[in-house]
Amino acid sequence: MKRRTLLLSAAAVGGGLVVGWGVLPPRSRLGSRELLSPGVGGVALNGWIRIEPDGGVRLAMHKSEMGQGVHTALAMLVAEEMDIGLDRIRLFDAGSDAIYGNVAMFVGALPFHPRDREPGERTRTVRASEWMVRKLVRELGISVTGASTSVADSWEPLRLAAATARAQLVGAASLKWKLPKNEITVRAGRVLHDSGPQAHFGELARAAAATRAGEVTVKPRSAWTLIGRAVPRTDVVTKSDGSAVFGLDVRPGAPEALLFAAVRMCPVLGGAPQRITNEDEVLRRPGVLRMVRLGPIAGATAGVAIVARSTWHAQQAVDALAIEWQSPPAGVANSKAIVDALEQKAREALDGDAGFTFHSRGDVAQTEARARAGGSSSPLIEAIYRAPYLAHATMEPMNCTAQIRNGRVTVWAPTQNPTSARAVAARAAGVDEDAVTLHVTLLGGGFGRRLDVDFIGQAVTIAQFTGGRPVQLAWSREEDMTHDFYRPAAAAALRAALGPDRLPLSLRIASASDAITPRWMERCLPAMAAPVETPDKMSAEGLFDQAYGIEHQRIAHVATRSGVPVGYWRSVGHSHNAFFIESFIDELAHAARQDPVAFRLALLKGRPRHAAVLRRAADEAGWSTPLLPDAAGPRARGVALHESFGSLVAQVVEVSLQDGRPRVHRVVSAIDCGTVVHPDIVRQQMEGGILFGLSAALHGRIDIVEGRVQQRNFPDYRLATLAESPRIETHILPSTAPPAGVGEPGTPPLAPALANALFALTGQRLRELPLQV
Repeated sequence: MKRRTLLLSAAAVGGGLVVGWGVLPPRSRLGSRELLSPGVGGVALNGWIRIEPDGGVRLAMHKSEMGQGVHTALAMLVAEEMDIGLDRIRLFDAGSDAIYGNVAMFVGALPFHPRDREPGERTRTVRASEWMVRKLVRELGISVTGASTSVADSWEPLRLAAATARAQLVGAASLKWKLPKNEITVRAGRVLHDSGPQAHFGELARAAAATRAGEVTVKPRSAWTLIGRAVPRTDVVTKSDGSAVFGLDVRPGAPEALLFAAVRMCPVLGGAPQRITNEDEVLRRPGVLRMVRLGPIAGATAGVAIVARSTWHAQQAVDALAIEWQSPPAGVANSKAIVDALEQKAREALDGDAGFTFHSRGDVAQTEARARAGGSSSPLIEAIYRAPYLAHATMEPMNCTAQIRNGRVTVWAPTQNPTSARAVAARAAGVDEDAVTLHVTLLGGGFGRRLDVDFIGQAVTIAQFTGGRPVQLAWSREEDMTHDFYRPAAAAALRAALGPDRLPLSLRIASASDAITPRWMERCLPAMAAPVETPDKMSAEGLFDQAYGIEHQRIAHVATRSGVPVGYWRSVGHSHNAFFIESFIDELAHAARQDPVAFRLALLKGRPRHAAVLRRAADEAGWSTPLLPDAAGPRARGVALHESFGSLVAQVVEVSLQDGRPRVHRVVSAIDCGTVVHPDIVRQQMEGGILFGLSAALHGRIDIVEGRVQQRNFPDYRLATLAESPRIETHILPSTAPPAGVGEPGTPPLAPALANALFALTGQRLRELPLQV
C-alpha cells in the first residue's frame, strides 16, 4: 500500500476493488459484500466508494467513532481526492470483508518470540512474524478501531480508492464526450471540460464502473485544498440536536417491542452465582418478565440478568435478587499484594535474567562495575516506580441491543471491535457468522474498553429468551466499574550510571506487569491466540523504545498473570511506562545538577524531531523565565517527552499546592504527529488525552480486596472536574511524514511532567501513582 501508483480497477471484477494483484488475498479483491449488494444503493466503483444518483458519495466506514473525529478525518481524505464537498460524503457500515482489516494495530501488538535473544535473530523473526500477521489480518478481515491507527491505517487505501474513483469518472466522461482525459477536470463534485460539457458524479457512475482507471496517483501535497484545514466536524449538528445515535439510543421496531435487561455479575472477579433464594418473588414484580443466567462468555464474570419492560424495572429487580456467590477456584486477587509482588519481580529482574530483554546494547554490567569503582565521580542512581490498576470509566456504560429471529441475529452495539462482536454473537446464538448482522453505533467513549465484547455476548445470550423481540442490555455504573478489563498494575526498577560529564553512561530497566495482548486475544481472537505464553510488547512499550542516546542499555520486562482481568487502556503500556522513564530521567538531571530540558536535549543528538518538539514546548511555556508566586502561592514547572503511536509529544506542566493538594494551572503541549489532516481534531484529542491523564495522575486507582473491586462509582473513582481542569495549549509542529496517532499520545507525558513539577515545587520525589503529596 506504500506504492504511489497502483491499479485499483473496478472494470475487471464487476465493481470490486483490486489493490495490486498479490497485495490482498483472492477473496478480498471483490470488495465488501455489503457494497456489492443492491440494498446499499448507488453504483460501486470499488470496495470503498459508491456514487449515489444525486452525485453524492457513499464511503464504507470501517472505523468506530467515539469522539476522536475519525468519521470527519477519513471523509476528508475522500473528499480531497474526489474534489467534492465534505457535506456530500455520507457514511455506512463497511461490513466484515477482509479489505477493511486493521493491519497497523496488529503489527503494533506483535509479540517477540521468547527464544529470540540475539538482536539479529529477533529482527529476522519479527519481520517474518509481521508478514504472517499482515497476511492473517487480511485473510480473516479483522477490523478494529484502536492503537491510534485509524487515520494512519487508512491514509493510503482511502486516498487511493478515492483517486481511482475520480479517474474512472474522468475516464467515463472522456469516452462519452470524446475528449482527452487530460483536458477534463473535477470541481465541487462535477466533471467539467472548458468547452462546455459537464456532469455530476451520479450521471457518470454507471459508465465509470465499466471504465478502467488506468494508472492512478494521489494528489501531491501542493494541490491539497482540504487536508490540513480545520473545517467543521461532520458530527457537530447531530450531537448538538440529539439525533446522533449512541448504543443506548437504539430503538429497533415498534416502541412496545423493545425489552430491557440489567445484569448483576459476581462481585468476586471470576466467581459465579451459586444459589438464588428469592427468584420467584423477584419474578412476580411488576414489569419483570424473566431471569437469565449468564456464563463467562468472552471473559465476562458469570452472573444473572433480569429482562423487563423498562431499564428501571430490570435494574430494581436484579438489585433485589438474593444471590449466594461462589468464589473462583483459582483463588481471589488482592491488588496490594499483586503490586508488591510486581515490585519484587522488577527488583529481581534488574540484575537477573528473568523476563524478556526487549532491547540490549553495549555492556551495562561492565559500565556499572566501573561506576562503582569510580565512586562519586560516576554515581549509580536507582529507583523503584509503581502504578495501580485503572478503570476505563467511559461516560456511556457497556450496553448492547440484540434480536434473534428466524435463525438470524441482529446486533446494535457501540464497539471498537466489529470482527469479534460478530464472532461472539454467532457463538452465543449458535449460528454461523454469516447469520449475524452488526450495526455499529456511535460510542460514548471507548479508551480500549470496547475492544472487548463481553457485553455483546451477554446481550445475545439474553436475546435467546425473548421470543424474537429485541432486548437492550445496559450495565449499571457499578457493574461497569467493578467488571472492567483494567489497565494492569505495574512496577519498574531503574538504574543508571552517570559519567564524568554527568550524562548517563548506562541505563538498566526491568518492569513487571500482567500481559495484556495474550489475554485479549484469548477472549476476542482465539484463532490468533498463541499456544504458549509470549512476551507482551504492548505492556513494555515506552521503555525499550525510548529515544535517549545512552550507549549501554538493557531493557527487560517480566510478563505476569495475576488473574485480574486486564485489557487495553488509553495509551496501553505507555500510560505508566512514560511515568517511569520520564520521572527517572528527571532524577538523573537533578543528580547531575543540570536543567531538565537541557539534560534531555543533550541525550537527543541524532533525534532532531524529538529535540524540536521538546524545544517548542519549553519555549511556548516560557521555560527559561522563572515563575513568580501569586495569590495561590509558589508555582513550579515540570517537563516530560514521550513518543507513542508514532507521535512525539512534549508537555510542560505548571503546578501549585492548594490546601496541600496539587493544582495544575497550565499545560503546554507540543506534538509532531506527521501530516495533520484536521488540526482542530488534533488539538481536541490532545486536550482530551491530557485531562484523561490528569484524572489518572491525581485520582486514578482500582483497589481489589479479596477479589472485590472497591471503587464502584464516580464518588470513589474520581475524574478531573471542570474546576480542576488547567488551561491547555497545543502546538502542532509541521511535518511531511505520514500521519501518526493522536487519540492516545497526549496521555502518557502528563503524569511524569506533573510529578517532575511537584518535585521542583516541594523537593519530594513521587514514585507511585496516583500522586499523593
